[in-house]
Amino acid sequence: MSRFLPILFALFVAACTQGDAKQQKEGKAPAAGGATAALPVSIVQVEQREVPVAFDAVGRTEGSREVQVRARVAGILEKQLYTEGDSVKAGTVLFQIERAPFEIELAQARGTLAQEVARRELAGKEAERLKMLADRRAISQKEADQASSALSQSNAAVQVARARVRQAELNLSYTTVAAPIDGITGRALQSIGSLVSPASETALLTTLTRGDPLWVRFSLSEAEFATVRGAEKTVEVKLETADGRPYPQPAHVNFSGSTVDAATGTVQMRAEVPNPDLGLLPGQFVRVRVIAGTQQAIVVPQTAVMQNEGGRFVWVAAGGKAVQRPIRAGSWLGSDWIVLEGLKPGDAVIVDNLVRLRPGAAVSIATK
Repeated sequence: MSRFLPILFALFVAACTQGDAKQQKEGKAPAAGGATAALPVSIVQVEQREVPVAFDAVGRTEGSREVQVRARVAGILEKQLYTEGDSVKAGTVLFQIERAPFEIELAQARGTLAQEVARRELAGKEAERLKMLADRRAISQKEADQASSALSQSNAAVQVARARVRQAELNLSYTTVAAPIDGITGRALQSIGSLVSPASETALLTTLTRGDPLWVRFSLSEAEFATVRGAEKTVEVKLETADGRPYPQPAHVNFSGSTVDAATGTVQMRAEVPNPDLGLLPGQFVRVRVIAGTQQAIVVPQTAVMQNEGGRFVWVAAGGKAVQRPIRAGSWLGSDWIVLEGLKPGDAVIVDNLVRLRPGAAVSIATK
């Protein structure tokens, strides 16, 4: 009998090895009792709650007023009386153009006016004298009429001379180039000693930009604009700078386009934001969040949302197994994602071990 024991033991070991290989081939772990090991996961029970109706866009800032400062008379640029980048008040003198030629022109115009006034006085006296002679029939009426006409022509000449004086005074005043608005000055575009002329490209001397308040231009899609249309004055606009910091001042929409851009399918919008400390600069890119009321929606952690060729989806624990659930996601809400379609209240959304999940895989749930 002892001769058969080694043979029986070898047959028993071979049978056990074949059984383990069969279990591995069928995807089962050789666990005790033959049961499949469930993957431990954490879940969140989703419920509807009130969330803001928000849209995100990329905006760019610009001055609420941007003015080109130009030379209005031709002449030599003599002085620059400001420091580039300074904040100036309206009326501050920025440049000085050579005055002497315009002072001479004004003096000539005033001299011409004095001559025309003297001629008018003489013509007036002559007309009055001839009128008296004509009344006594000492001269013909034609001579009196000619004198009256000469007086009228002299009056007209005086008006023309006064207009030329006013024009000369205006040209002289244009030699002092002042800031038309409060704002931040740009760089000087013409050097001292240059000949500037209003009829050439040398006319542009510098620019002025009003930085408080500031405007922010951005675009909304056609569907997003349909949500806020008609309520632009009541929607809330928040800004975030490029480094991710929220801008402390609230903004409001002050313009919305009346057409949809055929190339992009978007509508142009503009918001106005206070900028008392000039924390934002014109031309800066910012993130714009438009909040148009609230809605009831389901929210899930961003880490629970995955994406494949079919779109975004989450894993839901149902009946002890993992189920892949396609969703339609809205905007972000902090570290969460608003889900518009695909989930219902009470669903158990899996939030960890996501890369190890497969459809129908057994899971053991630990509520998070």
